[in-house]
Amino acid sequence: MKKLIILIGLLFLVFGSSTCTKPPDNSAEISSPTTPKQSSSLATSLTSISSPSQQRKRQRVGHGLGMRRWERGTAIILKDKEKASFALTTYVATFQKIQETLPALGKVMAHPLRQAIVSYPFSARIAAIHVSQGDWVKKGDPLVTLYSQTVGEARSAYYKAIADYELAKVNYEREKNLFDKGVGAKKNLLAAEAQLKVAQSNLEEAEKKLHVLGFNEKQVKEMAQSHQISPSITLFAPISGKIATSQAILGAMVSESTEIMTILDPRLLCIDAEVFEKDIAKIRLGQEVKVTVPAYPNKIFKGKIAYISDFLNEETRTIKVRTAIPNPDYLLKPGMLANIEIILNHQEKALVVPKEAILDEGNEHIVFVEKNGKYFPRVIKTGFQHNGLVQITDGLKAGEKVVVNGNFALKSKLYEDILEKEHVH
Repeated sequence: MKKLIILIGLLFLVFGSSTCTKPPDNSAEISSPTTPKQSSSLATSLTSISSPSQQRKRQRVGHGLGMRRWERGTAIILKDKEKASFALTTYVATFQKIQETLPALGKVMAHPLRQAIVSYPFSARIAAIHVSQGDWVKKGDPLVTLYSQTVGEARSAYYKAIADYELAKVNYEREKNLFDKGVGAKKNLLAAEAQLKVAQSNLEEAEKKLHVLGFNEKQVKEMAQSHQISPSITLFAPISGKIATSQAILGAMVSESTEIMTILDPRLLCIDAEVFEKDIAKIRLGQEVKVTVPAYPNKIFKGKIAYISDFLNEETRTIKVRTAIPNPDYLLKPGMLANIEIILNHQEKALVVPKEAILDEGNEHIVFVEKNGKYFPRVIKTGFQHNGLVQITDGLKAGEKVVVNGNFALKSKLYEDILEKEHVH
């Protein structure tokens, strides 16, 4: 039994060794089809062993995201049919005098120093109306006459203060005359003098109250001579301008919160605009501003920056800039939307092309330059723009022709040629 077990073990070792040492069938491995996974691995291996020059070539062609897929000197050659279908037009880059401007959107406002609200600080009734809405008035013109119980009481107190002062003055002069002759007592003179001072103080207080109620110095003097107790008071125009609004109705009651009239001088308005934080350093007081409004698109209004806010709007990251603008023809109206252009410099010579000639290429700007019937893409750097022209700071020379119309078709043609070359390779 023991011998049988040993014999079986030897047979197992012999056959097992022959199986493990069997050579692989290379022909079967070569002829077997390659799976997609194996193909991907193979492509990866081939890419990894490519030479550095081949890798740089692929990068130049533009396999990297956001990179240009063409080199400087690449030319586009069009057939006659393509030229006709593209409808190409060119513009010669030239030096011109243009202004650098900063555009912004604003709103026409009434000038804060050229408007006034006519109201009255006490309860009153409208007794007479001297102007209507839309009328032009000068400073000091009568606007409306009011009846007020407070005015009547103040007038009465003023007349009483005048009478008390005149009586105290006569009494003081009499006591002083007696004292000077040696027949009057000094204490009587001192008492008369004190009464005079009190009466004078009461008169000044009554006069100041009349000023508070709206009476001017001339009216108070006339009142002192007439001695007429009347509850009426006339309100006068505080500024020259136009009656913009009026709530005056004959016989209506007004209170201290009632805006009876609003006067606006439209000959000088202002425009409030918001300028972005990044442009704050470019603006300053006194800079010239050009303004256009939708109502008069072909007319340019001119003004100057009169105010720059000290506070930045944290939500919009903008700062308020106010432009004072003359309005002699009264064309501008408060509430209008306005496009402003802040002039950052006076006219200077700059190499310019139309903005339509410039295309975006990733993070760069390009134009197509026409030379000897060929079209070359060219990377450029731009500066400011004005009236549809853009300053070229690098990448272009004066006299070179750039494509204005049909440049999008040229760009498509450029990438079509690149794709065909990549497919061939």
